[in-house]
This record gives sequence, structure tokens and C-alpha cells, in this order.
Amino acid sequence: MPLWAELVLRLAGVVVAFLVLPLVVGQIEHKVMAHMQGRLGPMYAGGFHGWAQLVADGVKFVQKEEVVPAAADRPVFRAAPIVALLPYLVVVLVLPLGPGLVGQALDIGLFLVLAVVGVGVVAVLMAAWSSANKYSLLGGLRAAAQLLAYELPFVLAAASVAMAAGTLSLGGIVEAWRPWWLAWQLPAMLVFLTAGIAELRRPPFDMPVADSELVFGYMTEYTGLRFALFLLAEYVGIVVVAALTTVLFLGGWRGPFDAQLGWLWTLVKVLIVAFVIIWVRVTFPRLRADQLQRFCWLVLVPVALAQLVLTVGIRLALN
Repeated sequence: MPLWAELVLRLAGVVVAFLVLPLVVGQIEHKVMAHMQGRLGPMYAGGFHGWAQLVADGVKFVQKEEVVPAAADRPVFRAAPIVALLPYLVVVLVLPLGPGLVGQALDIGLFLVLAVVGVGVVAVLMAAWSSANKYSLLGGLRAAAQLLAYELPFVLAAASVAMAAGTLSLGGIVEAWRPWWLAWQLPAMLVFLTAGIAELRRPPFDMPVADSELVFGYMTEYTGLRFALFLLAEYVGIVVVAALTTVLFLGGWRGPFDAQLGWLWTLVKVLIVAFVIIWVRVTFPRLRADQLQRFCWLVLVPVALAQLVLTVGIRLALN
């Protein structure tokens, strides 16, 4: 196959995954929340088991009028939802789906992912500042404080498994993974997943968009498709955090007949982790600001550091 054709095929696969998987997760969230919380609406749209709920939401967003506040910084206001999406597109480009099934394999893939995911706070601050709304600004400042705090345990937990594998390549980490890592790296996985949920600003870490306090935080002034882009970024973020958890801690494509079905094992594990993220949203109440910061600095960071020390000790013992 010519190089240009292979490049086009890889990019097309990344774009399809980027657009389809978040919609699947969104549909799953509708159904999971409907069952767990007794929500009747999402179970009836379109007839059979509410299959058209996501379609109805899309039509609703398209029909809504786009409103930009008179005092808003219009270019920044309009660019913020796009900036929220772009980092996740870059991450999907380097996530391995199976042996050789990756948009672009990099030796420093994990380093790139951790660097790019942190750009999300820029989009939040852009939306908050440009909206010319005090509720939006307060939500943006809350989000910045939250993201900067939870970035540390997020990176430390990822560093633990990278050190265990001896590589920053995402594919290399999957190749080095062994089933007994499920016990050895379990604390790191729990820290990584928890910090990832906090970086997505999902309940119970949704203080930046607390509707009972800030209307809808930094997204208060957004309507129509631009609001939908922020929601799409949230669902893409769920896919990215679930995929990273799968690749780093759950063996990625490793499983029975992984040479033929590796991509399927990856997708199954990603959907299971996404279900857990949705389950957490339905189960736990929102944390206060002091509880959120205390949980990060007094629980997650010490556990991540202890896991890092344990990983160093075991690596030295094995060598």
C-alpha cells in the first residue's frame, strides 16, 4: 500500500473513532442513568428502548439559536469549544487499538498524551473569561484550581506504570503488561481513573459547573451547537480516560486470541471503564471545594507517591 494511502486510512480511522465512540458512550450514559435513577424520558424516544434519544438531543441542539453575550470577547468565546475538542483528537491519534492498529505510534506517546490532556484547562479559562459573566468566571477559576491539583496524581499514577514497563510508548506498555500487574498497579489505576474523572469535571467532581450554585459554570452563556461541542468534548474525554486506563493498567488488546481479536478486547475494556465512570456519576454526590482539594492532596497524591516508591523498589529487586 502506498504511504499516502496508508496515512489517509489511518487518519480516517482516527476521525471515525473520534466521532463514533463518544456518541456510543453518550447513548450508554442515557440508558445507564435511566435505569439507575428511574428516568422515564430516555427510555421512550423513538420507540424501542428509547433508541432515538441521542438523535433527539442532536436535533434539539441544531435548532437552538446561537446567542453570544453583547460584552463577550467574540473570537475567544467562539473558539473555546473547538480548543476543548482538539487535545482529545491528538490523544486519539496515538492510542493503540490493537497490535499495529494505531494512528501514529510514538516512542514518547505517554509523554505526549499527558502534555496534551492538560491543554483542556485553557479552553475552560477561554470560555469563562470571554463570556463576560461572573458565574462563568467563577466556574472557570474553580475548574483551573481543580485541574491543576488533579494533574499531579494523574501524572504520578501514569509514571508508575511507565516505570514498571520501562518505556513511554503506549504500545510498549501494553506489550510489557502482565496479568499480575492488576494487583501490583491497582492503587495507581484507582488514582489515575479518579484523577481522570476530576479532570473531566464529571460528578462528583463537577464543582466548576455546579448548576445549584453557578447556573452552569463556564458553559452558562453557551447555546446550540457550541454548547453541544462542549458536551461532545466531555464524552470524548470519557473515551480517552477509559482508553488510557485500558492501555496503561488493563493490558490494552491483551486477551485470548489477541493477535486476531486484540481490537475487540480493547473496545470491550474501554466500554467497561466508561460504564464505571458513568456509574460514579450516578452514585456519588458533588464534593465541596474544600473536600475536593483535601481528597486530592491528602489521599490521591500520597497514594500515588507510595505506589511510585513501590514500583521503584520492585523494579530494582527484579533487576
